[in-house]
Amino acid sequence: MDGISLTPEQEKLNALRQILPEAFSEGKIDWEKLKATLGSTINFENERYVLNWAGKSDAFKVLQTPTTKTLIPVKDESINFDETENIFIEGENLEVLKVLQKSYFSKVKMIYIDPPYNTGNDSFIYPDKFSETKDEYQRRIGDKDKEGYLTKDSIFLPSFGGAGGGLKKNSKENGQYHSNWLNMMMPRLYLAKNLLRQDGVIFVSIDDNEVHNLRLLMNEVFGEENFIANLIWEKRYGRSNDAKLMSTVTEHLLLFRKNESLSVLREPRSEKTNEDYSNPDNDPRGLWTSVSFVSQRTRDERQNLGYSITNPYTGKSFSHPTNSWKYNEEKFLEMLADKRFYWGKNNDQDFPRIKRFLSELSEGMVPINLWKHSETGTTDEGTKEVFELIGKNVFTFPKPKRLIQRMIQMTTSEEDIILDFFAGSGSTAHAIMDLNKISRSKRKFICIQLPELTEEKGEANKAGYKTISDVLKDRIRKASKKIKEEIKTEIKKIESQILKLQAEIPTDETKSEIQNLQFQIRNLQSQDLGFKVLKLEDSNFKQWHQIEGNDVKALEEQMKLFVDPVSESATTENMVYELLLKSGKDLNSSVEWNDGYYLIDGNELALILEKVDKSIVTEVLSEYPKKVIALDKLFKGNDQLKTNTVLQMRDAGIEFKTI
Repeated sequence: MDGISLTPEQEKLNALRQILPEAFSEGKIDWEKLKATLGSTINFENERYVLNWAGKSDAFKVLQTPTTKTLIPVKDESINFDETENIFIEGENLEVLKVLQKSYFSKVKMIYIDPPYNTGNDSFIYPDKFSETKDEYQRRIGDKDKEGYLTKDSIFLPSFGGAGGGLKKNSKENGQYHSNWLNMMMPRLYLAKNLLRQDGVIFVSIDDNEVHNLRLLMNEVFGEENFIANLIWEKRYGRSNDAKLMSTVTEHLLLFRKNESLSVLREPRSEKTNEDYSNPDNDPRGLWTSVSFVSQRTRDERQNLGYSITNPYTGKSFSHPTNSWKYNEEKFLEMLADKRFYWGKNNDQDFPRIKRFLSELSEGMVPINLWKHSETGTTDEGTKEVFELIGKNVFTFPKPKRLIQRMIQMTTSEEDIILDFFAGSGSTAHAIMDLNKISRSKRKFICIQLPELTEEKGEANKAGYKTISDVLKDRIRKASKKIKEEIKTEIKKIESQILKLQAEIPTDETKSEIQNLQFQIRNLQSQDLGFKVLKLEDSNFKQWHQIEGNDVKALEEQMKLFVDPVSESATTENMVYELLLKSGKDLNSSVEWNDGYYLIDGNELALILEKVDKSIVTEVLSEYPKKVIALDKLFKGNDQLKTNTVLQMRDAGIEFKTI
């Protein structure tokens, strides 16, 4: 109850919505649908199967607009910055994804995101014009053509991040409720696709509010042929009696591949899946289970498979009264000679069963699209994981580690890169570090999170966290510390095992086992429990802006860019990382400081940013770098040195560039 009476217009709209719900879109009448519903003769313009929404074309412009932003290192917020290969980036994710395009193009094996679900209570960055209220929208309804469509003048360019962008609540009262969400999601998904390897995959968590639109959007971005599954995750144990109409216990996980380079998916086998395997007859081939030799096809359908077989133990011959066998007689005799059949505990049953040996199975199992809470955890489990590290009620409904680990194990191998650009509670980073410890692997994460302010009266703010990204960083630090302690405990157990084996007679078997255990210790000791923190910032280099009118002073300021393009706030280290990224080098590239220049990834790239003279140029040339970038202002007043440097670099086959 809001105390506001309905207008006659609203009453009529409500009545019409009850009779003709199909004539409404995003809470408003779609005039073409209404005319079609009433049987009116109508021609839909450009009739074709397509997902369309208000602002889509301008969202494409936002996607295609390059960014001038960069990433700067924040070492004092990091753990083991110089050695770790895990990355946390604080910043608006659309801009960050653009910054990463050149350095991480086709390098990421798996992406997992848990974006805003568009429930009506979410806050996220979306087009400014479409953040208007319902009243504002109704006042603007005159901005339509005679067919009832928004005119071009009434649609403004979306402003995602950067200048003018900000978090806004996408209430269902907004004029373009679903469009806001689609305009937010579309450019991010396109940019994310570029970062995926050819055999890469993306998982997106979503609920019933937008799963229908997300599926169509991802069909458009990734191709309908690359849809793999709509996985159903059982997120809680039982129903909630607070629900009015239906208690929801599941969420969706949409899974797409980048292209057909990924043709097979397998999940690792577990102890539970191997419980059906045993060896009651002591077969030297090991554990086995059995499947029926009887086909589901009838004898009439497969007459060539309706032959008579003989039990080798009883000598009894028989055929199935109604069905055929699975294989032809030649295959049967081959399997019989290889003792591939089980004839019952006393070898006297008529219909044999085929032995399937565990040792002969291909690695892993075919995944299924229903993920039970007993196998992948619940939101309550995720909440407990956060509580144990950073406190109660800091995050609502975080994803459990086991859910993310199942995705990772199904689609990645031990040194792959995993990206999460709606990092939220930090479950992805925590899950990867924990899984690396369990599986002795070296998977790496890139997590991106907007420094969204925590709620003023919320538990996170009370605990001293100003932003969501602050909470996330602290969770990673504390998870790292916890896993480090677990590793120490595990190493002690392994060392105890080694001591016991060393006390035994030194057989080849015990020596091999000791070597294996020692390898496990080295692997655990080398686990990467650090992370680099980088933040999205303005470029270290001044940007040229188009001058409007005849502002001479503004033009003079712009012309200074040709003299010294370096921003007043720039530091040498920040410039190194910006040039590294813009040269296509990733954030884990080695950076070696020499007196007067930097070397990136050995001799891949040299940067001259602080001073230059003949000796520095000579030393750089001696490293035989593939490319050299230098600040042009360093050559000021010494044109001869610059000319000689250009000629020497060219003669050595080195690409040389000044900025």
